[in-house]
Amino acid sequence: MDSVKSGFVGSQVELRCIFVNSNPPVKISQVTWQKFLNGTKQNVAIANPSLGVSVLPPFKERVTFKRAEVRHRTPSLEDTTIMFSNLRLSDEAAYICEYTTFPAGNRENMVNLTVFARPLTRMTLTTPTIVARPQKRKMTVATCLSANGKPQSVIKWDTRLKGEATFQETQNSNGTVTVRSNYVVVPSRETHKQKLTCIVTYRNERITDSVVLNVQYEPEVKIEGFDGNWYLNRQDVSLTCSTDANPPVTVYQWKLTDTPLPSVFSYPEFPNNPPPGGREIPQKQHNAGAVIGCAVGGVILLAAAATLLFVFLRRRQRTFKGDYSTKKQVFGNGYSKAGGLPSHPPIPKNLQYPDDSDDEKKPAQIAVTGGFEASERDFDGDAEDLKRPYFTVDEGESQDYDERTLAFQYDPETEIADDMVSQTDGSVISKKEWYV
Repeated sequence: MDSVKSGFVGSQVELRCIFVNSNPPVKISQVTWQKFLNGTKQNVAIANPSLGVSVLPPFKERVTFKRAEVRHRTPSLEDTTIMFSNLRLSDEAAYICEYTTFPAGNRENMVNLTVFARPLTRMTLTTPTIVARPQKRKMTVATCLSANGKPQSVIKWDTRLKGEATFQETQNSNGTVTVRSNYVVVPSRETHKQKLTCIVTYRNERITDSVVLNVQYEPEVKIEGFDGNWYLNRQDVSLTCSTDANPPVTVYQWKLTDTPLPSVFSYPEFPNNPPPGGREIPQKQHNAGAVIGCAVGGVILLAAAATLLFVFLRRRQRTFKGDYSTKKQVFGNGYSKAGGLPSHPPIPKNLQYPDDSDDEKKPAQIAVTGGFEASERDFDGDAEDLKRPYFTVDEGESQDYDERTLAFQYDPETEIADDMVSQTDGSVISKKEWYV
């Protein structure tokens, strides 16, 4: 006999028993198969040369003698191997094959039968849709089950997710074991579409099952296209709004801070093709791509115009307050056309600082003895300004001055005649003299 035999639930197994005749030969009177369990023997099948073959309940429908000679009227009992079909977990036991001989007596041997139960393995999501919560709480996202196995299975997980697994074993009354493992993770946008594989090892078998997580999470919005170098009248600029969300975003709306976009903003036109098997999407939903390049240019243009207007008004307030209709020709250091030192225009007795504070607007009396040289002796800090050659401003020309610039007006000089030529020293002579 074989010392051990095994089979799976529902399968068929062969229990071999062969009698080798001794020398001198003996007579086989009967062969009996018995189940030995917990110290108790139970008859399974009997073969007797005179009485024939008998299989006892509950094995009658599932146990037969392998060789047909055993069932003949004149049987041959040297090989009494039996076949167990449709194995049950309750069939697991030790089986004894006993020969009754004459005159040698009884001879027996034993085989241990082990019945295995292949587990039912499956992997499921705890819910079809997993939602990422702001609280970032852990939750069980998938369960791997190996049920009613004998011997018990070993479960492992294969994934890139940073989660943890829990395990639970349950001993069933029929001798099988159910193993359950839950995979726990914090749902987030990073866990969306991640693959989760359960690996069940049963004896020498490796069983795998996989799922892909479907995690719903709030939109993450990005605006792209601004390179930090936008300027007035720059062409072909645009901003693109992109989102990452599950389910995907279907409606886009551009706005300034708590204000709708002005009409200057334009949206690219996209074909309004309805999705396969779905309803037509409104055109406004398509106008959400790169949309506001021209609008930003318009806003910048308005800002630039306002800035230029402010600068213009500011400079106008600070413009020189002389006679802009006067036309002068200045020669050298301010000497007259005749080459002599001109008499300086009379200095006003009241000097005023226009557009200053109230204290500065008070007039200052200055005593003047007359003449350029006298003013040169009597003035101190302001004398330097009076020594400088006087100047005029051409028509249409403007220049910025300090607010404390004195305001003088001088009588216009006579234009140089057409027949006069200016000299390098500032004097002028007649063209007739020049060519003589």
